[in-house]
Amino acid sequence: MKKLIGIIGLVGLLMMGCTSSEDEYRYEVNPEEVLSANAGKKKQKSIEQFISILYANLFQKALSADEMIEIRKCVESIGDKELAFEIVVSNLMNRPDVVLPTDEYMRENMDEFLLDTYKRFFVRLPSEAEKAYMKNFISSDPNISAEMVYVSFALAEEYQFY
Repeated sequence: MKKLIGIIGLVGLLMMGCTSSEDEYRYEVNPEEVLSANAGKKKQKSIEQFISILYANLFQKALSADEMIEIRKCVESIGDKELAFEIVVSNLMNRPDVVLPTDEYMRENMDEFLLDTYKRFFVRLPSEAEKAYMKNFISSDPNISAEMVYVSFALAEEYQFY
């Protein structure tokens, strides 16, 4: 009986040590650090930087010192900085000398328009996902204008940083 128990135990140990004949698949992937497009932008623009850069983006020229002081005082007089920036952007966009592409140009040359807009406001190229989203967004609504796109970029969180 002891021999039988010993043989069964030995067979059990041998069976446990065997591996299956199925192939084992191993997928090796290179580790990649994935960051958002604005991950390198860590410093928030000062009020003066925001105003002067926005003015240059919208008018393609430098802002005068007198206008800078006037706009800065306006921003500082409003307690809510985001609301103040919305007012500034709105006021600047309503000026007749703002340099905007036409809506026809935006729709007919969407790739070029998006590349120019991302470079102008975010100082970078758009990702493929951003391009696809913006193309779909603009194409799906005939009421979206180039002005609306510019306002949204000027008020985007990424635009607050450099």
